[in-house]
Amino acid sequence: MCASVRGMLQPGPDSPTARTTPSRHADRASYAIDSARAILADALVGHLGVLGPDGWPVVLPVAVAPDGDRVLMHGSTGSRMFRSLAGGAPACLTVTHIDGLVLARSAFESSMNYRSLVVLGTAESLDGAEKEVALHTLSDHLAPGRWDLLRPMRAKEVAATTVLALPLSEFSIKSRAGGPADPEDADWPVWSGQLPIGMFAGALIPEPGSADRPEPQPPTGINPRGV
Repeated sequence: MCASVRGMLQPGPDSPTARTTPSRHADRASYAIDSARAILADALVGHLGVLGPDGWPVVLPVAVAPDGDRVLMHGSTGSRMFRSLAGGAPACLTVTHIDGLVLARSAFESSMNYRSLVVLGTAESLDGAEKEVALHTLSDHLAPGRWDLLRPMRAKEVAATTVLALPLSEFSIKSRAGGPADPEDADWPVWSGQLPIGMFAGALIPEPGSADRPEPQPPTGINPRGV
């Protein structure tokens, strides 16, 4: 592994558990809470896994937002997954950012640069004022500054929404950065290097009557207008 990768993966203050200790590339792992928060700060979507009533695993994409030492998620009260999680079912949440393709001189040595977070635990269903604050936090994470401009949520809309908080008490991070690690293939006659990849916001598409309103800003971690 290249020195740049080793340098960014110093172990954090938190310790791994048996379930969060990787069996491969342990040198790419980290357990620092600040690193977990940083990955979540740049995330819009995570993949939430739970065992269904028939024993089969179910994994669905959900909007996520960091909130201190926990992750917020929301869904319909009619969702079987959210009802199960609100009832105390164990959960696994994964968030991944692909930062680039690592194009080596062989298919075997080619890879990706990435930041990945896996959180294990039991989510808490939020109610009352805490639930409304969490909805504000989710909204402002996905669309910064819009909560105070929007029509206030109606009581029936709040009642129809389940808000879950998953604690960052058991998690692991794996990441990779840098170019190919294939010095033995240095003479092979093919282009080799990195192809950076990132998310960006396209041009706004306003609804009728919105063109003269202040324009919304993209979420943190999303480059505005492809800049």
